[in-house]
Amino acid sequence: MAERAGPSFATLFASLPVAVMVIDPRDRIVFANAECETLLNLSERAMRGQPLASVITPPSEPSRRDNQGFSAFDAEIEIVRGGRVMVDYIEARVPDHDGWRSITLHTGATSRRMGHSVDRASAARAAIGAAAMLAHEIKNPLSGIRGAAQLLAGDGNEELTTLITTEVDRIAALIDRMQDFTDTRPLSLTPENIYPLLGHARRVALAGFARHVTIEERFDPSLPPVLTDRDAILQVVLNLIKNATEAMRDQADARITLATAYRHGMAVSPAPGRPRQPLPIEICVIDNGPGAPGDIADHLFDPFVSGKPEGQGLGLALVDKLVRDMGGIVQYAREGSPPQSVFRILLPRGST
Repeated sequence: MAERAGPSFATLFASLPVAVMVIDPRDRIVFANAECETLLNLSERAMRGQPLASVITPPSEPSRRDNQGFSAFDAEIEIVRGGRVMVDYIEARVPDHDGWRSITLHTGATSRRMGHSVDRASAARAAIGAAAMLAHEIKNPLSGIRGAAQLLAGDGNEELTTLITTEVDRIAALIDRMQDFTDTRPLSLTPENIYPLLGHARRVALAGFARHVTIEERFDPSLPPVLTDRDAILQVVLNLIKNATEAMRDQADARITLATAYRHGMAVSPAPGRPRQPLPIEICVIDNGPGAPGDIADHLFDPFVSGKPEGQGLGLALVDKLVRDMGGIVQYAREGSPPQSVFRILLPRGST
């Protein structure tokens, strides 16, 4: 029996679940798939041969270069035939074909939703105020309770007083973590070579909480300096490695990968109505664990949200706060085959 031929390129292209168009060196549309037709309310036949600018108004970007890719997240594009749509706009060169490029328009659930960092910032500000108030109001009476328990220790109540002081110390440690989260002092940002910092974080993790985990490195050797705070980025990376390690606590093949890349054209708006800022430095902490529970995956960086029974939900919220204080964003995704958990940090480039 003859083997059936595989699907043609046209069939595969048409069935892609995201809107895609292909642009030639003259900036004219050559192909557009069915999802693109639906999004723009325009047939491929009508789009073919037309200049891109006659169909949509792409996001503008001062640092955009014609020979490199370009990305704009949560960007509002205008459809020339009428209407506007919020998309993640990703433009990429076609290898070995000078001047050709593909454009994908991600909307709704297919979007990576980098704009969530703006919503998280508002939630974090509210949580910071609440946490600061609680820390102030709780810590003073805790010290009094601990002192009273120590005074009672000599009357044959050692077991109960030890229990009291242990629990008081545990609550005080939680309050200390809340106070880390409420620190609003500006960071000292300087251009840094990221590799010694990542190497130090790796050594600290392997010497302590990640002794049973393999930590690999997949680095871009040409990465320029990153604008960051040394202590803050170390705390962020260590928190993410620790989070990954705890997620793979009972996993025999536990593996973490530290990866870096330079993303040309990557830009994100820090707030509605603000111009997009270039964030080309990418640092990823990747693990082969089970990933976050589906019901909290979109809220991992919100304060007091945790998938661990013993978790307080402050670790990833602190990561998000520190990355935002450095002018960047952090996001979580399940990517690859087989799926892996990816925590992606995007930061500005340091001046050279």
